[in-house]
Amino acid sequence: MSRPTHILPAEQALPRFAECARRMLDPATSEPLRRELESQLLRLLPVVRALGLFELFDVRDRALAALLRDEMAVHDGLSAAA
Repeated sequence: MSRPTHILPAEQALPRFAECARRMLDPATSEPLRRELESQLLRLLPVVRALGLFELFDVRDRALAALLRDEMAVHDGLSAAA
């Protein structure tokens, strides 16, 4: 794996996010690796969201779209409660 996602600069977050998503959706990806990729993907979510990714593109995979939508809703709820 590459560098931990929490230290990635914003300009590297988008390609890393796409790489994690692509590998998560690959049927050949092992379940332990898929869980690690999911963790990385969710850590990158606030950055790619702030960059406007979801204003430009829709996630076509239903399971991945639901995961991201749920995580954004949780984040939005935490932000509203603060």
